[in-house]
Amino acid sequence: MRAVFFSDAHLRGADDEGCGLLLSFLREASRNLDHLFIVGDLFDFWFSKGGVVYPGFQPVIDELAAMQGRGVKIHLFEGNHDFYLAHYFTRCHGIEVFTDETLLRLDGKQIYIAHGDLVDETDRGYRLLRRVLRSRFFFGLQRLLPLSLLWRFARLSSDASKEYLAKPQEGLATKMEAFALEKFEEGIDAVILGHCHLPAIRTHTVGAGQRHFVLLGDWLNHRSYLVMDSGVFDLCYYVGKPF
Repeated sequence: MRAVFFSDAHLRGADDEGCGLLLSFLREASRNLDHLFIVGDLFDFWFSKGGVVYPGFQPVIDELAAMQGRGVKIHLFEGNHDFYLAHYFTRCHGIEVFTDETLLRLDGKQIYIAHGDLVDETDRGYRLLRRVLRSRFFFGLQRLLPLSLLWRFARLSSDASKEYLAKPQEGLATKMEAFALEKFEEGIDAVILGHCHLPAIRTHTVGAGQRHFVLLGDWLNHRSYLVMDSGVFDLCYYVGKPF
């Protein structure tokens, strides 16, 4: 079994350099792949209505649908920038969408996967905002507004989010590793998280077994991704060469 994981591409449109590289990566990866896990924030914003999506996202969406058609199982996680994904991806393309964390068994290992934005329990302001943005009220409100207006507002919001992405993430990475250690004590074999934007992979010995902690980094700056091949984990970086 061969699986690839990546997160935090924060795509803003087809004219992004990262979008073109991501398309090349997906086409190459799908030649030898069973599962693709996109662990949140594939898009820097997301609104859709009636099957209509932001035009700049269509090339990546088409490629994911084509991969699914070629037999690659796509697993799409919501992040803190893109949610309400199932209303489009599951209904229109049959792609599995996770709104939060999940626990899967792959190659005999128990794998915990989440975007990671809820790991820091001290960030109460963000947790409140998250509840509001994912509420039925907000969902209903955004469905009433024209998509062009929502997309314009989202682009402005994504410009402002660059300030957050520029902040040091080492403190969050430390909290995420402590979170993973707790999961290891529960019998989890690997914890895979996004959101932090710092790529890292560490192996811990718990009892008689090896446990793996992975921060996926991001596609935005690092072009980092994780390969799980026959139970072996490898954190890699895409430089536009053959996969």
